[in-house]
Amino acid sequence: MTCNRMGVSLSRFLLSAALIAILPAAAHAQDTAQRGDDGSIIVTAMRAEKPLNSIPALVTVIDEEEIDQQRLIATDTSSLLANLVPSFSPSRQKLSGFGESFRGRDPLYLIDGVPQSNPLRNGSRDGYTIDLIAVERVEVINGANAIQGLGATGGIVNFVTRKPDRSGEWTVGIETAVTAADDFSDDGFEHRAGVYASKRFGDFDFLGSASYHKRGLFFDGHGRAIAVDATQGDLADSMQTNFFGKFGWEPTDDQRLQFTINKFDLEGDGDWSTDPESGDRAAGIPVTSQRGAPEGEPPLNDVLTMSLDYTHRAFLGGTFTGQLYRQDFKSTFGGDRFAIFQDPAIAPVGTLFDQSQNRSEKLGARLTQRYTDIAGSGADVIGGIDYLEDTTSQALIHTGRFWVPETTYENIAPFIQLDLPLTDRLTLAGGLRWENAILKVDDYNSIAGNRPDLVETPVIGGSPSFDELLFNGSAIYEFLDGVSAYASYSQGYTVPDVGRVLRAIKVPNTSVDDLLTLSPVIADNYEAGLTVSQGFLTAQLAYFISKSNQGSRLVADAEGIFSVVRQKTRVEGLEATLEAALGSGFRVGGNLSVLKGEVDSDNDGRLDADLDAINIGPNRLNLYAGWSNDALSFRLQSATLFDRNFENAAGLNTANFEGYTLFDLHAGYRTDFGTLSFAVQNLADKQYITYFGQAGSTLDEDFFAGRGRTFTLGYSTEF
Repeated sequence: MTCNRMGVSLSRFLLSAALIAILPAAAHAQDTAQRGDDGSIIVTAMRAEKPLNSIPALVTVIDEEEIDQQRLIATDTSSLLANLVPSFSPSRQKLSGFGESFRGRDPLYLIDGVPQSNPLRNGSRDGYTIDLIAVERVEVINGANAIQGLGATGGIVNFVTRKPDRSGEWTVGIETAVTAADDFSDDGFEHRAGVYASKRFGDFDFLGSASYHKRGLFFDGHGRAIAVDATQGDLADSMQTNFFGKFGWEPTDDQRLQFTINKFDLEGDGDWSTDPESGDRAAGIPVTSQRGAPEGEPPLNDVLTMSLDYTHRAFLGGTFTGQLYRQDFKSTFGGDRFAIFQDPAIAPVGTLFDQSQNRSEKLGARLTQRYTDIAGSGADVIGGIDYLEDTTSQALIHTGRFWVPETTYENIAPFIQLDLPLTDRLTLAGGLRWENAILKVDDYNSIAGNRPDLVETPVIGGSPSFDELLFNGSAIYEFLDGVSAYASYSQGYTVPDVGRVLRAIKVPNTSVDDLLTLSPVIADNYEAGLTVSQGFLTAQLAYFISKSNQGSRLVADAEGIFSVVRQKTRVEGLEATLEAALGSGFRVGGNLSVLKGEVDSDNDGRLDADLDAINIGPNRLNLYAGWSNDALSFRLQSATLFDRNFENAAGLNTANFEGYTLFDLHAGYRTDFGTLSFAVQNLADKQYITYFGQAGSTLDEDFFAGRGRTFTLGYSTEF
């Protein structure tokens, strides 16, 4: 890069910074944690408002201040979660979360309780369905549980959106930021801006937000353009928009009716593509980008989520909540002339280009009734029923074929949960959830490229069904005020990636009803932990075992196309979080996760091989130190990922991960005119290959470097 170009780019960064700095308005408070009468943090991800210390699991609540800090440090949701939540695997820094896991299993993403995950054809795009300008906090529950239904075998990630202001005055917020690589290359600039507004009119209120985010190329620590993931989709070289609205009506003090709508779009710009000749895994050379649009349509996420919520706090002597929701989810993946796409009836073999698009439509209802302090006993009871209809397919958009046929999953699940304090110190809890589900698939033909002879395979449709009674039970004992221990057992469930199973059938006239691979995945989670909340110190320690007798994992073929394999799996781990206030505004903290995963690779009933990197994250330690006063704040954080080797049943190495440590910095300056922030991602400009790039794939085109040093200047205000 010439000095002249660097000077122009630096001038561009400074000009953007100047525009940010002169935006007018006033500062606003950042503490948005929902708290009870005693000051305890309230969590809503468990179907009812519960104090954090009453949940028998490791829980992380990420407030608005932490969200704002992490968004400036790293602009993807997965990095935010990986920096703050133990056992969440490292971010791929891509649009796809494929290869990312939570406690070695899948997280269930929610927005205000509305499921975002699409397990019938898991395209791993469910972490990118809302811009965080619309979010006031994130609630993360570690461990399998079925309280929210399908999908939470690793845990729950609930994005809680902003609440309308109740003062009767207008509340308006503005956020803007500019990011640049450390050489200030024009191609690496990133801009985002957003605004939200809220007001109450008598019994009515509303909140709306709009945001725009334009990302340029990402560069590694050596200044090379990181390859744009042409198949799974990428955050680099993309444009994102989000429109969010929340409208409420409170006819009485005890009732609220609320409609929420969120429209999210993230689409690749198509200015860059992967240089197929650039990567050399054996030589340690990462794959890079080259200028020019990739063939086909750009990858995208196009998501519309709507919900209608009703709350009555004096219904039949308790609190009733009802939610109706709908989601339309469309995600397009990059294309190629993959062997599996070939069909001689359409084009000569080897010439047929195609690309796939996942389509999912969900319609659901959740009805919940809660009674607290029954007959003065302190006991709480929650009961209800959930309904879900999910229709999913995977189309090949250039030829009009369906790689995965339209598949409909219908589920109805009544549940009941009891919390019973036996003494002032000891509380027992337990519950049941009865899952009743049916999967409907019409007759179809799997595509020709699925077989070596390139002949379509007729498959007999069916409607396999199942019902499972899922249990949970726990005990919490408070030794001292603010010091408690818990032990719990809970079950979570999901379906395997049905789409991958259906599209991989090679034997003619196979019946869908006979496929064992479509049976549900039940994860049993055993956990014991300790929670400390003592003024200046908060800490959590948890040890867990997560087992599944018919687990589901993904195994790749030579082209990198993954299929579902059903095998017994076990994950165990130790997790810890700590935060200490040392006085004068100084705080230190961190989190630790140590994981071990095993699989029965030959289905003989014995765990004999390591769970691979696609299905489990590395051991990691995140640390931070921060200081703040009324005007200034600083945060220095580090993320250390430890080496890990993976062995098969024969004791042979199948993959290696060479760990690394990254440092990030955030600084903020609060004035009467707003908050000016500055952040540096990868402070030391460390050159590294991502966890997925090293251990999650053997292909040269997946040998991705991680992002090098970036600078971000941001401004936010509320008035």
